[in-house]
Amino acid sequence: MSAKLLEGKRGIIFGALDENSIAWKVAQQANEHGAKFILTNAPVALRMGAINKLAEQTGSEVIPADATNMEDLENLFKQAEEKLGGKLDFVLHSIGMSINVRKGQHYTDLNYDWMAKGWDISAVSFHKVMQTAWKLDSMNEWGSIMALTYMAAQRTFPDYNDMADNKSYLESIARSFGYHWGVRNKVRVNTISQSPTATTAGSGVKGFDGFINYADKMSPLGNATADECAGYVITMFSDLTRKVTMQNLYHDGGFSNVGVSDAVMAQFMNNESE
Repeated sequence: MSAKLLEGKRGIIFGALDENSIAWKVAQQANEHGAKFILTNAPVALRMGAINKLAEQTGSEVIPADATNMEDLENLFKQAEEKLGGKLDFVLHSIGMSINVRKGQHYTDLNYDWMAKGWDISAVSFHKVMQTAWKLDSMNEWGSIMALTYMAAQRTFPDYNDMADNKSYLESIARSFGYHWGVRNKVRVNTISQSPTATTAGSGVKGFDGFINYADKMSPLGNATADECAGYVITMFSDLTRKVTMQNLYHDGGFSNVGVSDAVMAQFMNNESE
């Protein structure tokens, strides 16, 4: 690869579970672009996934950390700086889980203990990650902190359940903390609202395959793949996007701005020859 956008940069990537994960693709591309990074996930997720293979591929180390646990996060950031040889230039938060979705609990009949746990994992953990980095002064100037979201934060997708609320909160945290990071040392904070993507997490949503097809027909450019999303993340980590912060960035082939498409309408219209 001729132009290495992340040469000399250091970071932490949360949430690479398996080869379908967007975080996994980000790690591969970050490595290709010259970055050094720590891979991390919750201990239970590490047992489920194949992250050690990714670490071997990218010359990285794996440090287990529960993103909802402040002690784990403090240990993670301290070790990352020590092992990588300095402060960080980027962080990716690619974490999301709803027990209510997994258990098939309808939105009108939520288990609130499950809701609170999912909210902590999917949204509040983003604040905890940034607060830890803030208190440890772990970020270099002009660094970049990213989280992955979905446009159910803005529009209603009934089967997305309480994850929609979690994503709304996640995006608000990005704006609120993004202000403070920018004022303090020019670190930018953004979220990427990705097309529905066939990841392990996304596939847990009821009717997901059908919705992927629908979104593809609605989007002028078609759905964005996990690999393409990773490429967008890399540009957001790079120095090419230094003045982009506190934004929710749609990466969805145009879906977010389409009211209806010809392809979708064709399925609802009678054949004119009849």
